[in-house]
Amino acid sequence: MAHPRVALWAAEPDLDDDINDADVDIPIPIPPSTNEMYDDPNLQLDEGSLQAMQQHIAQQAAFEQIPDIVKRFIVHFHQAVLDNNLQEVTLAYESGWTRLTEKYYAKTEWPEAETIAPLVNDDQIFLILYRELYYRHVYSRLQPNVDDRFHSYENSCELFNYLLNSDGPVPLSLPANWLWDIIDEFIYQFQSFALFRSRPASKTDDELTMLGSEGGAQAWSSYSVLNVLYSLIQKSRVNEWLNARAEGKSDEEIEEIVGEYGTKPLYRMLGYFSIIGLLRVHVLLGDFTLALKVMENVGLGQKAPFTAPTAVHVSTAYHAGICYFMLRRIPDAARVFTGVLNWVMRARQYHTRSYQYDQINKTADRMYALLALCHVLAPTRLDDNVMNIVRERYGDQIGRMGRGEEGLSTFEELFLYACPKFICANSPPYDDPAALASMLIPPTPTSPSSQNPSVVLGDPTQRHLRAASSHFMSLTPVSSLKSLLKLYTSLDAQKLTGFLDTSGAGVDEEEVLSWMMVMKNAGRCVGRVNTGGTAANGEKDNDEGSRPSESLLGGEWMSISDLNFVIDQNMVHIAESTVGRRYAGWFIRNSEHAARVLDGIKASPLPPRTAPTQVQKKSGDGPKAESAPRTTGQKVAWGGVKVA
Repeated sequence: MAHPRVALWAAEPDLDDDINDADVDIPIPIPPSTNEMYDDPNLQLDEGSLQAMQQHIAQQAAFEQIPDIVKRFIVHFHQAVLDNNLQEVTLAYESGWTRLTEKYYAKTEWPEAETIAPLVNDDQIFLILYRELYYRHVYSRLQPNVDDRFHSYENSCELFNYLLNSDGPVPLSLPANWLWDIIDEFIYQFQSFALFRSRPASKTDDELTMLGSEGGAQAWSSYSVLNVLYSLIQKSRVNEWLNARAEGKSDEEIEEIVGEYGTKPLYRMLGYFSIIGLLRVHVLLGDFTLALKVMENVGLGQKAPFTAPTAVHVSTAYHAGICYFMLRRIPDAARVFTGVLNWVMRARQYHTRSYQYDQINKTADRMYALLALCHVLAPTRLDDNVMNIVRERYGDQIGRMGRGEEGLSTFEELFLYACPKFICANSPPYDDPAALASMLIPPTPTSPSSQNPSVVLGDPTQRHLRAASSHFMSLTPVSSLKSLLKLYTSLDAQKLTGFLDTSGAGVDEEEVLSWMMVMKNAGRCVGRVNTGGTAANGEKDNDEGSRPSESLLGGEWMSISDLNFVIDQNMVHIAESTVGRRYAGWFIRNSEHAARVLDGIKASPLPPRTAPTQVQKKSGDGPKAESAPRTTGQKVAWGGVKVA
C-alpha cells in the first residue's frame, strides 16, 4: 500500500534536500512562446501592441526566475482550493506559505499574480486570494507604495464582491485562521492608508494627484470599510445565530432562522469575525461606546461558538479593554486585560510555533503596559501572576507615575506605546489645493497651538492622549492624600492642611477640600459586577455560554477604594476597609477537578497482566514459578495493590 506523499513545504526542516531528493509529479504549465511571431520581419506594431509585447516578455522572464518548488507549491495550493480540501489548504496556508516566504521572499515581493496566472489556468478566484496574500506580505515585510495601497483596496473590493454579490453562497472552503486574517488585514490596511493619508506634508506631487482624484477620495473610505463589515454580518445573520444558540433552539430551528448563507461555515465565521472587526474599527475611530455596543451578542467570554484562532480572543480583549479604559471604567478594563493575559500564559505552549505568535506577544505586551496604567489610575487587587509580570516590566514607570506631575511624561510614553494608532474618519482636502495649503501653514505665535508646536491638533491620537493625561493630572493629589489619611482615624482639617502645605505655597482648607472630593470621586466608578464576564482571576463567571447576562455598557456604581472618609464640620473621620481574599472558590474548583480526574482513573481499564515466567534456579533444583503478587499493601487508584 502506497504511503501518501508529504508536501515539500511541510517537510522538516531544510527544503534544499527535499527539492533534490523528492519525486514530484505535479505538472507545471509553461507560458506559450511568442518567438516565431517576434521573428517575422514584416511585423508592424502600434504603441499599444509594443507595450503589451514588452510586458509579456517581462512576465516570461519573471516566470523563469520563480524557483521550481514555489511553482509546485502554487499548483498544489490552487488544486487544494479547487477541491475544497480544507486540510491541504490549511497546511499550505499556515506552513507552506510561511516557509517559502522565509526561504525565498523574506526581503522581496512574491511573484505578481499575472506572472503565476499560467500555473493556475488563469483562475480569477484563486488569483484574488493570491493577491490577498501578496499584498499582506508587502505590508508586513516591505514598505508599500501608493500603488500598492490602491491595488490592495481594489483586490479587497473584488474579493468581498465575489462573496457578497454572487448568486447564492460561493463554493469555497477556507480555514478559520485565513478568514480571520482576511478581516484583520483588511482593517489593518484601512488603518495604514488613513495614517498615510493624514500626513499631506510628506507627499510627492504624484501622490497628491492620486489622493485628490475621485478614486483617491473613495479608496479606503470609512464608509466602504464599515459597509463591508456590516454587509457580512447581515448576509451571514450571525447575530440571529448567536441569539438562537443562547436561547437553546434546536439545530433545525437555527437553520431556518439563519437561512442558506448562515448555515455555511465560511459565511458564519466571516460574520463573526466581522463583529470583532467592527469593534476594532470603532475603537480606531474613537467611538468607544458604539464599539462595545456591537459586541452585545458576542460578549467578552473566552468561549467562542466555534474554534476561533488565538488572535481573535487577544484582539477582542485588547480593544474592549481600550474602550473601558477610555470610558474611565478602569476596573472593567483591568479585569478584561487580566483575564486574557492569564489565558495567554496558560496557552502559550500551544501556539509558540504559530505564525501569529509574534503578533500575539506584541499585543500582550501592550496589555501589560495598559495594566500598569490601570494600576496607577485605580489600584485594585488583581491576579498575582499577572501583576508580578507587570511589576517586573514596568515597576520603575509605576513608581515614577506615583509621584504626581513629574510622572506625566512617563504616563504619556506608556499610553502612546500601548494604545492603538487612532485614525480620523475624514481625509484632508486633497481635492481643494487652497484648503490643503492652509493646513500646511505652520501655526503663528498667537495661535493656541503655539504653546506646543510638536502637537498636531488634528491628530486623533494626541486628542485621546490629552484626555487621558488630564484624567491622570486630576488624580495627582490623591496618592499623597491617601497615604496621609491612612495614618489616622480622625484628623482636624486645619492640621491636614498644614501637613499638605509642605512647600509653603499657601494651601488653604478649600483647596484641600477639593482634593478630598477628587479622591472621593476617584474611589467610585461604574463597573460590571457579577454580570457573567471575565473575572479578575481569569475565570469565567458563567459557564453556560459565552454571552454575558447583561450589556457590556451596563453596570452599577461601586467602590474601588479601600479608604473611606466623612467630613463632619472641621473633622475628617477615616475608615479603612480591607477585603480579604476569597480562596474558597479556588479550592472548590480544584477539588472538583481532582475528583473528576480520580473518577476517570478508576473508570479506566486495568493494564494487561503479563503471563508468569518460569525462572530456573542456579542450584538446579528445577523450575519454580514467581511468587504470587502480594495481597497486602497500599492500594492504588484503580483498586489493585501497590507492591512495596
